Amino acid sequence: MSRLETPTQTTLADHTTLRLGGPARAFAVAGTTAELLDAVRSADGPVLLLGGGSNLVVGDAGFPGTVVKIATRGWRIDGTEVEVAAGQNWDEFVAATVEAGFGGLECLSGIPGSVGATPIQNVGAYGCEVAELLTSIDCYDRRTGEVRRMTADELGFGYRTSVLKGTDAGIVLSVRFALRGDGLSAPIRYAELARTLGVEPGARVPAARAREAVLTLRRGKGMVLDPADHDTWSAGSFFTNPIVAEIPRALVGVEMPRYPADGGVKLSAAWLIERAGFAKGHPGPGGRVALSTKHTLALTNRGPASTADLLALAREVRDGVRDRFGVTLRPEPLLINCSL
Repeated sequence: MSRLETPTQTTLADHTTLRLGGPARAFAVAGTTAELLDAVRSADGPVLLLGGGSNLVVGDAGFPGTVVKIATRGWRIDGTEVEVAAGQNWDEFVAATVEAGFGGLECLSGIPGSVGATPIQNVGAYGCEVAELLTSIDCYDRRTGEVRRMTADELGFGYRTSVLKGTDAGIVLSVRFALRGDGLSAPIRYAELARTLGVEPGARVPAARAREAVLTLRRGKGMVLDPADHDTWSAGSFFTNPIVAEIPRALVGVEMPRYPADGGVKLSAAWLIERAGFAKGHPGPGGRVALSTKHTLALTNRGPASTADLLALAREVRDGVRDRFGVTLRPEPLLINCSL
């Protein structure tokens, strides 16, 4: 059986990287797949699945249902395919694959959270997405009560999304990846990473070398968790890079980062935020929240803050970009019992 805790014991601020969020009505910790299924099936009312808490913004009122902490761990390697438990810490897993001589996931180093969250929003960084290596998942379908296997094609991956995002109807139990057995990285596509490595875009390097370069870049942007550094008290990039069908009038003829994308052109959210007048460290209400001093895409808790403070800053940035450029930024993390 999963372990239940009373609301007075569990404040969601203690379980999110933003260190924000009110109490849970009930809280269960599931250390095995059987415990996870039991906790979900027996829950009374709404259920919130919690991994590493790195992609959640939880309202100050908390969650009026059962929060299930997925604490399953471990992986199994068969040739170059690996099956990983949903609750496994993501970066620990990536580090282990690199150390074991496999390549493919190194550009996703340093991302906080759990393995089970990665297919939900097609986690990506430095020119790589999990969709490129994920082969299938095992998923519990709450509508039918059955566990079924879903292939990558069935997951409907898009930019920071999948068919699982925004719904709790499907619960990820385990994930399978096809890795590279030669110990080399995926082709280096991201220009900043290529410059750091001193290689041309498209080159492949030892996976361990690429991982260290990625971690160095992420640390420089406050994107590797550090309890002593408030720049890492965030949900990572708060806004996704917007994809527009055509360049807005205010940006026609302007030299700026832009990339081809399904449905149009992908713009840089960080560039838009900075050019709309929001510099690194821009403060929110009372200085309790602020844009990271290292990276304008991260909204950070400087403490002691509330979720309301964070959302007020997010609205200021979103509205400022929309008013300046006619582009509406969308949040990347899931908003739980709150809205933007």
